[in-house]
Amino acid sequence: MRNAILALTVTGLALFSAGCQQLKSRDQLNKGVQAFKSAQYPEAVEHFKTAVDLEPDFAVARLYLATAYMQQYIPGATSPENTQMAEAAHDQFMKVLEKTPNDKVAIASIASLYLNQQKWDEAQQWNEKLIGVDPKNADAYYSLGFIAWSRWYPALAKAKAALGMRQEDPGPIKDKKVKEELKAKYLPIVDAGLAALDKALQINPEYDDAMAYENLLVRERADLMDSKDEYEAQVKIADDWFQKTVQTRKIKAERKGKGAGGIVADQPK
Repeated sequence: MRNAILALTVTGLALFSAGCQQLKSRDQLNKGVQAFKSAQYPEAVEHFKTAVDLEPDFAVARLYLATAYMQQYIPGATSPENTQMAEAAHDQFMKVLEKTPNDKVAIASIASLYLNQQKWDEAQQWNEKLIGVDPKNADAYYSLGFIAWSRWYPALAKAKAALGMRQEDPGPIKDKKVKEELKAKYLPIVDAGLAALDKALQINPEYDDAMAYENLLVRERADLMDSKDEYEAQVKIADDWFQKTVQTRKIKAERKGKGAGGIVADQPK
């Protein structure tokens, strides 16, 4: 009987201790959220770290911790401190995925980190992973289109410069050997990027950024055409995408202005 009472007492103390840990962890989470909302990200990190230390399986706190690190990462900056922020965010998002492998926020955030670091292979892989768990994610498809353009455009610019062509010079590229090499390596990438942008626009027909990259990819693909007529036909398609982009942005701006009760100024011509 005494052993049974002792066992119950120990169990009760353990539950009480666990309950206290949870209460302290949630208190730290709440303080972290307040700091996060005030853009005090270093302070938020410390609160979220404490919350996770108190309760390692507290997924929400870990997700906030990863996001607070990510908020302090500056795309394009190359300082060791900035790199550490990206690595810390990545590590915490990965720990979230260890517990919940299909967490959309964690997957999207890792994809975004790689995109901002211009690590195109990894960014593509993680955006494809995001599409696997969230097939209606227009942003993931848009990102694949952007990655395709980011792979292709520098190669085109370099090739044209080597041939003494300015970027604005009309095509197609005259040097057949150079053009065929570009086609073999990059045309599948361009076409895949356009297919991804098409998908983004099927999901969100007013995705003006996707329209803008449709314009760019088609316009630059025109340089790979075999004849002047084919080149001009591609440019016409690109011009149509440009006009759709401008018109959609104007409509959205007007809608936003009406919603806010304000007046939208005319767009520059």
